[in-house]
Amino acid sequence: MHLNSICSFLSAFINCLFSNVFCLESEFSLKGDYLLGGLFALHEVQHATPLSSPEAIQCFRYTFSKSGYQMFQVMRFAIEEINNSTTLLPNVSLGYEIFDHCTDTKNFPSVFSFISKNGSIKPKEKLNNYQPKVIALTGPYGSTRTITIAPLLTMDVIPLVNYGASSYALSNKLQYPTLIRTIPSNKNLIEMIIHIIRWFGWNWVAFLGSQDDYSEDGLTIFNKYIKNTGICLAYQEAFSQRANYSLTLKKIDMLNIKVIVVFAVPQYASNIIKAAIANNIRGKVWIASETWAMNQQLPREPGIGKIGTVIGITERLLTLPGFDEFIYKERGIMHAYSADSNVQSESKTCNQDCDYCPLLTAEDIINENPTFSFSIYAAIYTIAHALHNVLQCDMNECNKNITVKPYMLLEQMKKLDFPLNGRQVKYDDNGDPTISFAVVLWNTETNPPHFEMVGTYDTYPEITFTINNSRLPWHNSVPFSNCSVECKKGFSREPDRYHSCCFLCKKCPRNSYVNYSWDPYTCSPCSESEWSDEGSTSCKNRSVVYLEVTEILSIIVMASASFLIILLIAIFCLFAHDYNTPVVKSAGGSMCFLMLTCLIMSTISVFFFFGKPSFVFCVLRNVVFAFFFTVFLSCMAVRSFQIVCIFKMAAKFPNMHSLWVKHNGQWLFVGFFSVIHLISCILWMTVSTPIPSRDSSTFKNLTILSCEMGNPVTVSVVVFTGWFLGFLCLLFSYMGRDLPKNYNEAKSITFSLILYYVSCIIYFTAYLILKSKYTQLVNAMTQLSSIYGILFSYFIPKSYIMIFQPQKNTAAYFQTSIQNYTQTISRT
Repeated sequence: MHLNSICSFLSAFINCLFSNVFCLESEFSLKGDYLLGGLFALHEVQHATPLSSPEAIQCFRYTFSKSGYQMFQVMRFAIEEINNSTTLLPNVSLGYEIFDHCTDTKNFPSVFSFISKNGSIKPKEKLNNYQPKVIALTGPYGSTRTITIAPLLTMDVIPLVNYGASSYALSNKLQYPTLIRTIPSNKNLIEMIIHIIRWFGWNWVAFLGSQDDYSEDGLTIFNKYIKNTGICLAYQEAFSQRANYSLTLKKIDMLNIKVIVVFAVPQYASNIIKAAIANNIRGKVWIASETWAMNQQLPREPGIGKIGTVIGITERLLTLPGFDEFIYKERGIMHAYSADSNVQSESKTCNQDCDYCPLLTAEDIINENPTFSFSIYAAIYTIAHALHNVLQCDMNECNKNITVKPYMLLEQMKKLDFPLNGRQVKYDDNGDPTISFAVVLWNTETNPPHFEMVGTYDTYPEITFTINNSRLPWHNSVPFSNCSVECKKGFSREPDRYHSCCFLCKKCPRNSYVNYSWDPYTCSPCSESEWSDEGSTSCKNRSVVYLEVTEILSIIVMASASFLIILLIAIFCLFAHDYNTPVVKSAGGSMCFLMLTCLIMSTISVFFFFGKPSFVFCVLRNVVFAFFFTVFLSCMAVRSFQIVCIFKMAAKFPNMHSLWVKHNGQWLFVGFFSVIHLISCILWMTVSTPIPSRDSSTFKNLTILSCEMGNPVTVSVVVFTGWFLGFLCLLFSYMGRDLPKNYNEAKSITFSLILYYVSCIIYFTAYLILKSKYTQLVNAMTQLSSIYGILFSYFIPKSYIMIFQPQKNTAAYFQTSIQNYTQTISRT
């Protein structure tokens, strides 16, 4: 059975190949010095029937294609123009052999004819010895058809200059080394489509195609190239011959997709558009690939204007000067021949006949889709220029003694760079041409409808892309085709789990912002030196504030501190002058100078609260005061204890009193607590040194410079030591509240220490509640008020007596006070 099938196929092939070969004057063939092959789809097989055995097809039995016939005539026109040229291939004539290529897989007899030599094919013969019938060929239309026949031509390295196959796979020169094409690849076409989508800000699109190499290749590239562009492919489908177009269009409508890319051959594109009209699909934007962008029948379909806007992508349209005249001349000859001769029917060769072709008028051909006209024209001129170079032609003649082999033309084609009708013809390493796309708008409101160019995309001499929005019907209100409504300013996108284009809008919190050009999905935090309100798109610089030296309050406090230091130094000098007087001795004697020195040093620390905080300032303002004021309190505590001890404990505990006096107990006490406190201060600075801090959280637009107190535990130890000594002072003062007037310091010490405690409480309350630069001012005033309280309650009264009441600063006066106290005690 298989043998019979093969024999039937060979019989049909031989009949198609050799019957009536004498008819060389038909439209399908022309004699010449060098023969070119041409494959054009004059008929289209709408529904191919699967076969289990080889079978040659008769194309004239299927649907006629005006567009295919127009392309067929462009090849004939180009060859006639070259044959009439005096500069390109002088004294050389080109002939052609053209076949009707109507299916993807059943047109092998025509290809076999091209690669045969005297009716036979010798695949193993060396290239230098084998001369196929044609030196090069152009066609066929469609990627699948080209991919099917290309391997057969590769076998003999016959150049295939294609005008209508855009599959990106054909750019692979390892698989298709002999293929050169004059139309851009799907890669370029998809790039153009993405340019358009991004130009209008769309990101929610559908992609419709068919189950063939052209559409599948386009879909693969589209999916690859939309990554990282913000475009989401919301719906995709490749239609089969029995597809349900209505169901697909309803799904697209339900998904609220407004932009539909139809990347399909004309047959399927036509079915999709007609289904859209029938299903009352409205308000869409249809992006047409170049296969149907200039379709002549669809714009005339009733109701086409209701489905929305059709934007097509096609090669930049160029007129072919002389083509119209050529068609009118050919139509005239054909009609005359048909009227005067009955031989035509006898001259038909397999797939080189067309019953409907003579019926077409010149206008039918001229007005047909011109999308591929220049591509065919450029393909023929590419072959001619390559042959021109192989034959070493000059302006007058060519060297016909050179034996031209197909592979020689292929080598020359890769080097070509020539102008043609205002377009530069040249090829890259993949055999692809320079890009010159046009964006056309279907204007269906006019009668007849026409195509209006609204944009361009070129890669030579440089890459340029532009669209004239004002020429589009919705230039003031671009159709919305996005998954989500764009977020308002200051709102970040919260992405959807399934589609990156779908999101919710979330308001950015305070001190953060969203940068749409950088990352619209993240509320980026402002830096520490910046701030922002809720819903911001940028950060503002914070104002840096601190307690400046030049402020009025700062000047007042520093003046008070300066006055206090002068007063303390004056008292120091006064006590030194009257060192041996009873008042000085009752105040503490030599210990008074340590007390006054500590107060002076504590006062000096106040000056470090003003100006920009630094490490040194933070240490001096806190640690210095804490140490010296605590030493002062230890002196006050031991002084209070000592007075009580002399008047109340000396008689009851004479041994203890003698030991206290003998070993200078007061200095041991002061030294002990001073060392303990010094260790705690060193520990404070070691564990967590007071350092400059920046508070950016309290005020939204301010950064407050201050000093950190440090580790709470070490700070608590330091504060506790001072407060404990203050408590001892109060205790001993209370015990001596009934001592002689000259020795009774309970009121002064109690007043000064209560003022100290109240000041500390006020400061710590302000520190916890009031977050401001003036918290530091409160701290300085706390220290200053504590020192002033001690000064005016303890030292000033004694200084007053020394200066204004010298009669009370005598031993007799103090002795009288002691005697009165003794008498009072004895009575009780």
